[in-house]
Amino acid sequence: MRHGVRTASAAAAAILVLAGCSEEAPLDEAGSALDDVGEVEDAEAADDTTTAPGATRAKKKTARLVAVARVIDGDTLALADGRRVRLVQIDAPEVGGSECFAGEATEALESLLPRGSRIRVEVDPRLDREDRYGRLLRYVFKRRTNVNVALVRRGAASVWFYQGDRGRYADTLLAAARRAHSERRGLWRACPGTRLDPHGAVETSLAEAAPALAAGGGGACDPSYRGACIPSPPPDLDCAQVDGPFAVVGPDPHRFDGNRDGIGCE
Repeated sequence: MRHGVRTASAAAAAILVLAGCSEEAPLDEAGSALDDVGEVEDAEAADDTTTAPGATRAKKKTARLVAVARVIDGDTLALADGRRVRLVQIDAPEVGGSECFAGEATEALESLLPRGSRIRVEVDPRLDREDRYGRLLRYVFKRRTNVNVALVRRGAASVWFYQGDRGRYADTLLAAARRAHSERRGLWRACPGTRLDPHGAVETSLAEAAPALAAGGGGACDPSYRGACIPSPPPDLDCAQVDGPFAVVGPDPHRFDGNRDGIGCE
């Protein structure tokens, strides 16, 4: 059943304004009721006594922001209240096993969403709201960045249409995955035996990884950069050719970190 957008009454909106609601609103008590956007009546419209009878009052949308407690792996994170979010329609290599690029995928998500980041999560009415582990299935936005799409674009995750279900960003995700695959970004470079299959979980293997990666040396990705796979040894690149931001933790042969704050291509 689709979860309808709730409309607060004019009186409720006025109370919220007087109470000084914070930008980061608390999550709903029910796990399935975590909305990406709550719709409230504009306070000025609520006070407008000139509105004609039967006319629709102006409304505005206010985003509910939630805080990131930590990144669990390349496609899962924990919220500050303990709930977990599984980024929907994508899949990253599993940590704790023998999958290629698992650590790098986790670092990619951490670079986009460091601890304490305030994010908006978005439900897709075409898809399930939770998985069998009780994780919330959501798109994650940091400001205007769709993090699900950003991970696929940089090759830190692949696209996965579970049971063939295609959500509202399916076309964008698939196009991003195909481009990352053709340009050998991220896992597609480091794990050359990996197949792009939108209808299955991504499967990478250290046995088929680039030789340096299999030996534990960081693979075809320059160890100076975390959260993005920058080729090593490099052709000279600039920020227009890579997906940032990402952490710069060593020598910066591409000069991505111009202001030397440890973040490249911000």
